[in-house]
Amino acid sequence: MPNPEELRLIAKVASLYYEHEMRQADIAKQLDLSQAGVSRLLKRAQEENIVRITVNTPTGAYTELESQLETNYGLKEAIVVESSDDDTQMLRNLGTAAAFYLETTLKRDEVIGISSWSETLLAMTNALHPLGNSYKTKVVQILGGIGNPSAEVHATQMAKRLANLVHAEVTMLPTPGVVGSKETRAVLLEDTFVAKAVAMFDDVTLALVGIGSVNPSRLLASSGNVFTKDEVDKLRTKGWVGDICMRFFDEAGKPLNTTLNERVIGMSLEQLKKVARTVGIAGGKRKYAAIKGALEGKWIHVLITDHLTAERLVKGK
Repeated sequence: MPNPEELRLIAKVASLYYEHEMRQADIAKQLDLSQAGVSRLLKRAQEENIVRITVNTPTGAYTELESQLETNYGLKEAIVVESSDDDTQMLRNLGTAAAFYLETTLKRDEVIGISSWSETLLAMTNALHPLGNSYKTKVVQILGGIGNPSAEVHATQMAKRLANLVHAEVTMLPTPGVVGSKETRAVLLEDTFVAKAVAMFDDVTLALVGIGSVNPSRLLASSGNVFTKDEVDKLRTKGWVGDICMRFFDEAGKPLNTTLNERVIGMSLEQLKKVARTVGIAGGKRKYAAIKGALEGKWIHVLITDHLTAERLVKGK
């Protein structure tokens, strides 16, 4: 139990620091204390309930929900935004959060891999602000971005706009994401420009990916980079709930090793696993099972999603 004089000193230091907003060094000088001593007294102020620190969470912030997601699924970080019944608004919310995350965490010499055919990634690039030119980054497409011309412009825009905004060198993957046969894939992989992009997959330090569900997004469906109904039905019988870069997994996150993998030109899940930081951006009821599967499989390190999806994920239902 501290004596009255000690309590008086603790209270005085706390008052100078919290109420008068003095720096610890200035408090130390005024009271003839060491700065380390001031720091210890501030800690004691909390232990003795002289100071109680509370965090008033603003509307639209879900810090406790984020913490629960991080604990439950072993995530490096979870970012939770407002849900919306309006799909356009939902995409805007997710995209804005993803853009801010990228703006505040991008490191020098990053090699950024960005998937194609993701509406959330398109929303992210549309929300991104220009960054400085000191990052020395590179951007590479990690899923083939050629498809229906009316949709292809979006896949191209994502990679090129991202590169422009971060002043990066961009390497496109000039093939479809899905081709007709493994023989066609083998031929395309021999192309100089395709080979250059694929060779960069192992150098990616930050992967930005959408999380695909059984029902494809409008952008993916219009791109032509989809499998036939019969092929999709076969995937369903094997327990397919979602995909990343057209690499399929079940509800436990286990990869589905089918012959369809032999027709995809893009980063594999094994390569994705080696990336230092993989950010998955997805939300909404349609994506719940896919997001949960991605989390169970540990395919992503950072999740950006909406609060209703986050609540379901925390409950595990």
